[in-house]
Amino acid sequence: MSEAAQIPDPVRTTRFDDRIDTNPRISNLESARNIGRGFSYITTAPRLFAVKLVLSLLAIVPVLYLQWLAKILIDQVILQKPFDATDVVMPPHVQPFIDYVYGFSPFEILVALTVVSVVLLLVFGTRTYVHQDWAQGEDSATQAENAMNQGNSESASFLGFIDTLIHIRLSQRLTNHIRTRLYRRMAHLPMTTLDDHRIGDAIYRVMYDAPMLPSVCYTLTLTPLAMIIQAVISIYFLYYSYGAISPELVWVAVILIPLGLLVTVPFSQLTRRVQQDSRAAGTATTNAIEESMGNISAVQSLGGMAREKNRIDGQSKESFRRYRHIKIIEILIRFATWILIVLIAFGVAVSITDSIIIGELSPGDWSILFGIWFSLAGISMELGVFWINLQGNSAALRRVFFFIDAPTEDVGRTMVTSVPRTITLEGASFNYPDGRPAFQNIDLSLRQGELVAIVGPTGAGKTTLAYAIAGYVHPTRGSVLYDDLDLADANVESVRDFVTYVFQEHMLLSESIRSNLLLVKPDATEGDIALALSRAGATEIIETLPDGLDTVLGRSGDNLSVGQKQRLCIARGLIRDTPVLILDEPTAALDPSTEEALVDSLQVASAEKLVVVIAHRLSTIRKADRIVFIDQGSINDVGSHDELMEKEGSYFDFVRLQTGL
Repeated sequence: MSEAAQIPDPVRTTRFDDRIDTNPRISNLESARNIGRGFSYITTAPRLFAVKLVLSLLAIVPVLYLQWLAKILIDQVILQKPFDATDVVMPPHVQPFIDYVYGFSPFEILVALTVVSVVLLLVFGTRTYVHQDWAQGEDSATQAENAMNQGNSESASFLGFIDTLIHIRLSQRLTNHIRTRLYRRMAHLPMTTLDDHRIGDAIYRVMYDAPMLPSVCYTLTLTPLAMIIQAVISIYFLYYSYGAISPELVWVAVILIPLGLLVTVPFSQLTRRVQQDSRAAGTATTNAIEESMGNISAVQSLGGMAREKNRIDGQSKESFRRYRHIKIIEILIRFATWILIVLIAFGVAVSITDSIIIGELSPGDWSILFGIWFSLAGISMELGVFWINLQGNSAALRRVFFFIDAPTEDVGRTMVTSVPRTITLEGASFNYPDGRPAFQNIDLSLRQGELVAIVGPTGAGKTTLAYAIAGYVHPTRGSVLYDDLDLADANVESVRDFVTYVFQEHMLLSESIRSNLLLVKPDATEGDIALALSRAGATEIIETLPDGLDTVLGRSGDNLSVGQKQRLCIARGLIRDTPVLILDEPTAALDPSTEEALVDSLQVASAEKLVVVIAHRLSTIRKADRIVFIDQGSINDVGSHDELMEKEGSYFDFVRLQTGL
């Protein structure tokens, strides 16, 4: 039996993999709030929206004429009947044309009709509500891609061309606004939240949920407004021209309009649920691909390719299966609506035919009445579909607003405007969201102009303590003070201006080395770059590469060794040149000579700034001005290497363990 055959389908063991957004169900009221909130974003492009609105309303103009021109063609041109052959009253906007051609021959009337039709053709096109949508796939993600670049017009010809371009520009403007806002909010989530948030989920929400915002703006305004205005005009025409002859047709037309909503409203909650499940399944697929490719080396080296292929295959199939649920509901709704419309149409056809037979109506009236009636039937069905589409878009907006409303670390209002001379932790404790303690009751003062090493066994709380110093996490009890300012009250962006953190993981972009170095300081000079590379012991790396600083790195810099990546990351941190520099295990992958040169450079740098180093290696630690030894979340010893060795406390035992003495 093959490996793939023995691996259980991951979708059967867990439906989706949301870790933060775990309660996606919302009520009708919450859905309405999300929709209203989505519509408010139209204020980001008011002029484009106003132009789109005007063009959409102009698209109704052909409805005012085409069906009546068809009646004149049948009655006065083909059948050659006089205009007053029946008691039907022509509507006011058509009467000027009738007055103009009243004494014309059938051929002359035909010429006049042709001229008017050509004008309508050139300006509006031949039909009303011609949707010019680009090709799209049948899943939530590719539907969102289409929505973002949608070209949709209710006109054709000249106005349709202009309308389509405006529609595309407006869709892209709105999508770009919500995308960038959502990304910024996600990027400012607390570090503990980011640790639980999967990258694939973030990509899906930004790329595929956010583009549904324009659809809400259009669906909530342009679509119903144009349809309702057209319906009102059509019903008015029926009443004005046929109210005295066939009043029952007017009442049927009035009843027809809300019919679509009556059929679709009961499906609202179900639609939101299947849309949410479809998007969650799409997120799971994105997560699976991102995680697999991000760890492809481990997957290949450990023989996990078959399992990963099976996992992605299962998630992808589940995503498509969930989208099929959406289409099934849409088909059922359309089918139910059309069944009702067909039944009513049969009765309408009998009534119109009887009136024509007895002479109350002419054959030309058939084209008007059935044209208006089927137009109203289409509006009725589209109103129903409009409501269902609105529910689907509501599910996407809920996923967007979930993170826009999520608490971020950028909650403070007070700006850090001057270099903090002292960073003080007062009774600081931090517990992870699951309740596990990271560090407890820390009292510590760090000053500009010193090199401080945070030391301790694995899992002692060193990195979390450094995160608190940098403002990445806030103590659950106690405080971290930059001089007299509590970080809990500080603007995070301003804190970042004074602190550089070089993480233990080597984070390099798949761009040139120069681009990676300039990421932190775009205006850095060649001299700044050379000095930082020299201090980090990375000059020789650049010299050995054929393209030097312009060498393009592979995925996460994987075409470099671990030590080379580490030195480049340190150089990038040094280029930024902030008053506080924190390095997490900066010498872990360095050879002894490179490590010694780096530590010497850090000692020089600490003359002008506070340098905090998290380290295990004694050769790095012993040159620090002060050593903070932490174990099981508590500080046991603070002092220089010589002082702590004389004290023979926890640090002394740690050193003995390392040296084997």
